[in-house]
Amino acid sequence: CVAMALPLAHMVAHVSDLGYDYATGARLLSLMLATAGISAFFGVGFLGRRYGGLKTIFIFSAIQGFFLFALIFADDIWMIYVVAIFFGIGYGGVLPCYPVIVREFLPASQVGRRTALVIVCASGGMALGSWLGGALYDTTGSYSLAFTIGVGFNIFNLFIIGYLIHRNSSRKDAFA
Repeated sequence: CVAMALPLAHMVAHVSDLGYDYATGARLLSLMLATAGISAFFGVGFLGRRYGGLKTIFIFSAIQGFFLFALIFADDIWMIYVVAIFFGIGYGGVLPCYPVIVREFLPASQVGRRTALVIVCASGGMALGSWLGGALYDTTGSYSLAFTIGVGFNIFNLFIIGYLIHRNSSRKDAFA
């Protein structure tokens, strides 16, 4: 969630640093949130039924990470719009996967409190990402380092998810 918080908290400021007005930044943020809503409403169910929660969150995290990386280099307004749309798709699919994953791997009697714990941890990541983006901007005068560190967090997240997918498939193979 560190990676997803960076553009969400700093898109308007980032776009204004590139020379565009605040209204353009607000439109980009709105577009990003709208595509996130579409992704959350339709994408998670569609992919989750086919691939399960872990593979679905891997897909959405990969999309999010790729377009966060692209945001480092995007300076033309049309490119920023493309990045915002696809980052929103990736970001929107990540959070709704958490309860799906918890339900797939834990007994129903534990789902409520375990989901709450996951969401609390996610909120901590969102807070850290928002703060980190501002602190690094204040230090460097640019969002490039903050976005790069966000990509690093995203890659680390993909390694963890990939390990869990591998471990889960190995466990299924052992019982087959």
